[in-house]
Amino acid sequence: MSTRISDYLADVPIFSGFDAAERIALEKFMFFNRVAAGELVFKEGDKGDFVCFVASGVLEVSKLNRQGQVVVITTLGKGSSLGEMSLIDQLTRSATVKAKTTASMVVMTRKGFDMVLKMHPETGIKILKGIASQLSINLRSTSDRLTEFTPQLI
Repeated sequence: MSTRISDYLADVPIFSGFDAAERIALEKFMFFNRVAAGELVFKEGDKGDFVCFVASGVLEVSKLNRQGQVVVITTLGKGSSLGEMSLIDQLTRSATVKAKTTASMVVMTRKGFDMVLKMHPETGIKILKGIASQLSINLRSTSDRLTEFTPQLI
């Protein structure tokens, strides 16, 4: 199993336009984090100050509905990203993420991202474009799913 952060980033869509040298340059702004099955990565409403990229394992994303029940929205595996919005809007977490299996993630804090923007602005812009693209894909998917639950008006 590879231990280089840059190798894991190659599997993450946000970094698909990055060459190996760019991914290697990002390593000093990121770190690995491992969570056990059942462990929380973050909870809905928590302060959002980092983004994660799944290196291995499976994570479960859930939200509380109006009745206070936990609703699983999706599961995320290798190459998935989570917490992207926290680098953009600085708001609290919109969902809870828990490890369904033991999982490893590559983490970039907001501070690390700000350092990338300062020291490597072109790379920072590429990350922002990748995040914007990922958020757009997620929004399109959510819109498609919403149409399944919205009654058609005549």
